[in-house]
Amino acid sequence: MDNALSKKSTPFVVGLTGGIGSGKSAATDAFAELGVPVIDADVVARHVVEPGTSAFQKITEHFGNQVITADGTLDRAALREKVFTDPAEKTWLNNLLHPAIRQQMRRDTEAVDYPYCILSVPLLIENNLTTMTDRVLVVDCPESLQISRACARDKQSNEATIKRIMQAQASRETRLAAADDIIDNSGTLASLKEQVNTLHARYLTIAQGH
Repeated sequence: MDNALSKKSTPFVVGLTGGIGSGKSAATDAFAELGVPVIDADVVARHVVEPGTSAFQKITEHFGNQVITADGTLDRAALREKVFTDPAEKTWLNNLLHPAIRQQMRRDTEAVDYPYCILSVPLLIENNLTTMTDRVLVVDCPESLQISRACARDKQSNEATIKRIMQAQASRETRLAAADDIIDNSGTLASLKEQVNTLHARYLTIAQGH
């Protein structure tokens, strides 16, 4: 009985993902404008390492004050530098953060008071987080467009850097194969919003029978 009640109160979760520069933020913003709750893994990841959290304390104990800024917050650039060149340290950090992030995302989705929510995760497929979703939505565009958009957005990243990031992510083909729904973001923002409006109506209908 308790399980049935718990299942009934859990909202329908749409996992949204896409490669770098594909337009994930534009898509989540469009859903948010319609009143749909959006749980962003990047935002959750920042929250779980805020000062005072268990993860923050463990990171400080493990890496020392070199990864802490003058104002007492986590120095993300310094931490990235430490784990980038040391696979063992990267594994340690992932083993600490991934369960904490997953647990917080689950709490956030269970707290949603709406027929469905968007769970936005850049590495949804790579980290096997599709198990937390009822449906997978992929924001897609040609890889050449991903590169040009990402370079324009992040002036500090050159094309070679963007390509390395893309190689570390799931391939476009892998993402599309995992998709239940696809937003074609090779056109205008107006086109993207039109597709979001159509999906919103579909998800509300699906969620009614969830």
